[in-house]
Amino acid sequence: MRAVCTSLSPRKVFVLKRAFLKIGPLTFYREALSIALPVMLQQFIMSMVSLIDNFMVAGLGDSSMASVNVANQINFVYIVLVNTVCGAGGIYLAQFKGAGDQAGMRHAYRFKVIFALAASVVFFILCWTIPELMIAVMTPGNNAQAEIVAQGSEYLRFTACTLVPIAISSAIGSSFREIGLPKIPLMISACATVINTIGNWLLIYGNMGAPRLGIVGAALATILARLCELSFFIIYVHKRQSPFFVGFMSLFRIDKKLIKEIFVKSLMMFASELSWISSETVVTALLNGRGGAETVAGMAAGFTIANIFFLVFSGVWTASTVIIGGSLGAGKLEEARSRGEWIQSGAVITGIVVALLGVAASVALVPVVFSNLSDSARRISLGIVFVILVYLPLWALLNALFAISRAGGDTAMGMWADVSVNTILFLPGAFILAFTTSLGPVALYAILKISDIAKYLVARHFFNKERWIRNLTLRVSE
Repeated sequence: MRAVCTSLSPRKVFVLKRAFLKIGPLTFYREALSIALPVMLQQFIMSMVSLIDNFMVAGLGDSSMASVNVANQINFVYIVLVNTVCGAGGIYLAQFKGAGDQAGMRHAYRFKVIFALAASVVFFILCWTIPELMIAVMTPGNNAQAEIVAQGSEYLRFTACTLVPIAISSAIGSSFREIGLPKIPLMISACATVINTIGNWLLIYGNMGAPRLGIVGAALATILARLCELSFFIIYVHKRQSPFFVGFMSLFRIDKKLIKEIFVKSLMMFASELSWISSETVVTALLNGRGGAETVAGMAAGFTIANIFFLVFSGVWTASTVIIGGSLGAGKLEEARSRGEWIQSGAVITGIVVALLGVAASVALVPVVFSNLSDSARRISLGIVFVILVYLPLWALLNALFAISRAGGDTAMGMWADVSVNTILFLPGAFILAFTTSLGPVALYAILKISDIAKYLVARHFFNKERWIRNLTLRVSE
């Protein structure tokens, strides 16, 4: 075991060394939880609202739910891209916060907004011009494809109006988390999700005299919620005079050298995330083709439930960015090394606990929340949830490795782990099993995810090289 930073008393550190587990002091985990819990709570609220949305849409039948969720799978690609941009800028913003460099924080924020807005423009054009094609690509061979394409494309056109608000809100909200203020985006997102839920209740079924609009009502409620969320963020950053925030008039006063450096980091992150999201999208399309609307609806319902348990990942990412980035930016490299080990252990233990609790919760939730779905859709939903819970501790550890490495600027590790395994194992395996076997979607997904063990081994190899233990702020000046 490596020596602990001298600022931490050895008497306060209890180390349990079993394989890769190295447990740090309780004071560290209290600090980590103070950062992670608000983010996890925000994720929980958003997941519960998504669950309520799906519950409401499910009342319209398997086809309607399938249409909305296929459209949201496409929107998820955009969300991943925006999160990648914000994550790349966040690496630097957190380190600049640790170094006390306000000018650097503003440059990192500028990067987030500029490139997130560029992504939103591209996706808006695609969603407005070729939504039918994108929905059709996601449902090859599905027995209910025509109906899913018709409804899903209409929903996708409406929700395209949320892309710009999402870009700006994501840039501001992630920046608050990276400077150690996660409760602010928590409160704002909670207000937005309440608005979204009320809007769904009014517009999907026409309650309280409102028009009954079905899935179009769900889209309109989402638009309203996103506009309110953006308004709340803009009002707050102006009132608070946040250290990272710059107005639109000074948005393009950039440090070209720094922006170029962040952009290079973001390209490697984008390659990693593109490999992941594209392979997941292709596999989802293959799974969607193994049946009719009940398969798509069941898969969507299962992942909606699973999103509640994925809150572990958001907590791990934010805590790693703030804690590791802050230590590295302050020049405390040995402290960052020790804290990286402790974060990994906490991620695994949290993943195990959440998985165990999730088994009981999913058994109770699926039959109640998705009672309007067909029996076969509910069986698929529950099966997918169980598979995800089995893999949850491994995925929590993988997320910890990726997050810690990126906090120190090592974005190449994630790129190699994702691209190599997805290209060599995951995607070829998906096509082979899909076209040579009659396995159902749950069994197919469970077998394919064994490849994540190989992904962990690749990630661990690069992580142990410790290229992430770097202070990125030393070469930057205003």
